[in-house]
Amino acid sequence: MSTHKKGAPVRIALVGTGGIAAVHADNVVRMGDRGQIVAATDIDQGRLDAFCAEWKIPGNYSTLTALLDSVTEENPLDIVHLCSPPGLHKDQAIEILLRGINVLSEKPPALSLAELDEITAAEKRGGANFATVSQHRFGGRALWLRDVVENGGFGQLMTGVCHTLWYRADDYFELPWRGKWELEGGGPTMGHGIHQIDTALSLVGDWAQVVAVASRRARKIETEDVSHAIVTLDNGAVISVVNSLLSPRETSYLRFDFEYATVELSHLYGYSDTDWTVTPAPGYEALVEGIVAQGPHGRGSGHSAQFEAIADALDAGETLPVTIGSARKTLELIAAIYESAFTGARISAGEITPDSAFYSSMEGSGATWAKELNVV
Repeated sequence: MSTHKKGAPVRIALVGTGGIAAVHADNVVRMGDRGQIVAATDIDQGRLDAFCAEWKIPGNYSTLTALLDSVTEENPLDIVHLCSPPGLHKDQAIEILLRGINVLSEKPPALSLAELDEITAAEKRGGANFATVSQHRFGGRALWLRDVVENGGFGQLMTGVCHTLWYRADDYFELPWRGKWELEGGGPTMGHGIHQIDTALSLVGDWAQVVAVASRRARKIETEDVSHAIVTLDNGAVISVVNSLLSPRETSYLRFDFEYATVELSHLYGYSDTDWTVTPAPGYEALVEGIVAQGPHGRGSGHSAQFEAIADALDAGETLPVTIGSARKTLELIAAIYESAFTGARISAGEITPDSAFYSSMEGSGATWAKELNVV
């Protein structure tokens, strides 16, 4: 059970000690006295031993259950970071939450809406928080733009772009869980584009409807390696969403065309203020210049930015960002992209209910190329 005291270091455990765990460890170190990794677990004992030695982690446990059993009043734990493969998130999150301990999960938080709803039920039963890593929400300029949109400073949003154009060669998929519906949940729409999709929705509002296509163009995998979607937001604006693992010139690109200005963000895995560009519409130069000068700004995105926000929430006794409800809106759009791509239908928000094939799996009724690949 988390018994965090205001001003005390956030006591953290890591589940999984692969590449993303090293990112978490490095960013916890950047928190200074505000964060401390006190335990870790991994099925690979050799990797776990090396990781704990490198990051000076005192608690070394071969199983998650053993790690959780070690939690006492004298050895408290505030939050567990899930740095494990996506297919393990649901069961691990439920076990942790039912112990009354907070969870921070890497993306995707679950493989389906059904799994995320199971986590929601465990969150309510355990009385702890489940939060999702959404580090691009927390850079200074993202916080600034969210305020500008809420205040209507740039006028109405007209249209936009949300592109995740990345490249992953064949050897990337040698890990047994990659490129498989049951283990990774999906391709670039689910595992890669989710970062930009989530950031876009957090900035400009909820989605209303989507029509999409998905394809397996080059990689011999179960899931897609590219998808395109046209998303209509609640406010009527139309956003183009592209997710690719086939793009040699990699970029993560957001563009929002408002009445009075175009706002662009171009980066790869993290941004600073210099990655943002604001172009005023003719006649609105002075207005836009004044808004651009406003804060917050001066801080880039990254895990440390979100970890600091989590520490602030724990100190204040508040719900951890990003909440499971907010993460569900992003996951629902991803499920809708798959359903539209595989059925040809136009999908509206709220339409994927428990009786839908796409509620329990992003594969849903089946990818159009499954028979071609001899994948069932």
